[in-house]
Amino acid sequence: MATRAIVCGAGGFIGHHVVRRLKAEGCMVRGVDLHLPRFGGTNADEFLLRDLRDPRACRKALEGGFDEVYQFAADMGGAGYVFDDANAAAIMRNSAAINLNVLEACRGCGCGRVFFASSACVYPLRNQRDPARPDCAEDGAYPAEPDSEYGWEKLFAERLYLAHARNDGLGVRIARYHNVFGPEGEWCGGREKAPAAVCRKVAQAPEGGEVEIWGDGMQTRSFLHVDECCEGTLRLMRSDWTGPVNIGSEEMVTLDGLVDMVADIAGKTVRKRHVPGPVGVRGRTSDNRLVRKLLGWSPSRSLREGLEQTYAWVEAQVRAAAEGRPA
Repeated sequence: MATRAIVCGAGGFIGHHVVRRLKAEGCMVRGVDLHLPRFGGTNADEFLLRDLRDPRACRKALEGGFDEVYQFAADMGGAGYVFDDANAAAIMRNSAAINLNVLEACRGCGCGRVFFASSACVYPLRNQRDPARPDCAEDGAYPAEPDSEYGWEKLFAERLYLAHARNDGLGVRIARYHNVFGPEGEWCGGREKAPAAVCRKVAQAPEGGEVEIWGDGMQTRSFLHVDECCEGTLRLMRSDWTGPVNIGSEEMVTLDGLVDMVADIAGKTVRKRHVPGPVGVRGRTSDNRLVRKLLGWSPSRSLREGLEQTYAWVEAQVRAAAEGRPA
């Protein structure tokens, strides 16, 4: 019998790609979200348009029992959204309500394993002040000091899922994602993340034109291609490990370096202009010692390879938008 899976947040970037991967493996998949995927349509067997902040809607969505529950639904975005304090209460309220409802529904619907998508934003600010040597080992999350309300909510949610694992016997799995990117994600409008934003800016810039970068450009990050994210997610879900584990790349790059790489892929020369803006921590990259030990796996795709694919997709969106046609 085929594995029955439900993907909460299936209209979002990662959820949409996980649905596609599960279908490729022969699973029966129900998707749930406020909206269908913005790009590419859905591969789900059925897609329910539901607001998971509503307890009744959430219970109905999870009716029927599932072997695997994937919980990606959240109020989120890139730095421009997460670090805008005007969004802080909504981020915490909406995401907390969704997680409380999903767990309550899982308790009563005979679900098997439950995957929760956490974030590297849970890691303490004090461990990420040196852009050359950030410390994001899983056991370093406490004493807690996330750099945003988004990170605080994710840390609370981790504890919520683990408490239900202990008290209700739920088979919980938790991943701390590090900056997932790739085609079919937000690339404009304020919720896009750095790789998509840089691809858009470079695609829109004329030869020799200017690209704005928030901060001094020396802040470091690692970026994980969405296909690698899907692989790590399914490996973790089907493992015996309950506690949080990093799923991310260890290939660290400065934001200036990211712009240079995308410009080289585009075959353009651009000038960087550093402007004030939300920058988050000075340095962040995945520590993959635990995931290699537990799963015998860690991401292997190079950043450039992922950016080549992503830039081609974003550049097509930019061109289509400029011409007033669908991409």
